[in-house]
Amino acid sequence: MTDPVRVTLEGRDESTSVRVYDDEGDVSTDDATFRFSVDGGNGGSSSDETDATDGADETDEIAPGRSAAASDDPRRIAPLAAVPTNGTLRCEARAGNRGIELILRRTGDEVSAWRNSCPHRPTVRLDPGSGAIVRDDHLVCHEHGARFECDDGVCTAGPCRGATLDSVAVTARDETVYLLDDRFESCHRLDGPVA
Repeated sequence: MTDPVRVTLEGRDESTSVRVYDDEGDVSTDDATFRFSVDGGNGGSSSDETDATDGADETDEIAPGRSAAASDDPRRIAPLAAVPTNGTLRCEARAGNRGIELILRRTGDEVSAWRNSCPHRPTVRLDPGSGAIVRDDHLVCHEHGARFECDDGVCTAGPCRGATLDSVAVTARDETVYLLDDRFESCHRLDGPVA
């Protein structure tokens, strides 16, 4: 598969949305699993393909939009100065053939990261591509106005009041932002220059 496909699966109590970079695999929630195979009609797999559910391949390719130099540390996301204080920076964290879109926001030298998804309607991105709305130190969902505190991601107003954004562990050191979250192997920017 040349381009990633966004797959969203909604269960009774949970919803998940991931980017898939492989021709086959599965996506699961609490009560449902979606399995897929896009084989172009050839009816099988070659012996050198890896199982889409077995995690990372030892020969991970360079992520789209990144140079080999930027890929020296796959957990390096961006320079600290590139993360806005009055908006967000979109990036993607990957685990094997799956990617999760994230948003980063900076306060001084501290950076917070969350899944780019509103808990009320997980298919709605808080940052649709031009930066999330930030008002009075709250991220604001552009679709229905839910407001999330920028420090802990708790919704203080809107249809998902009391819910929290799914946080992702990152750190800033030496003027650079790095992914810490063990659920993911790498992370790269989705907008702008290579980190």
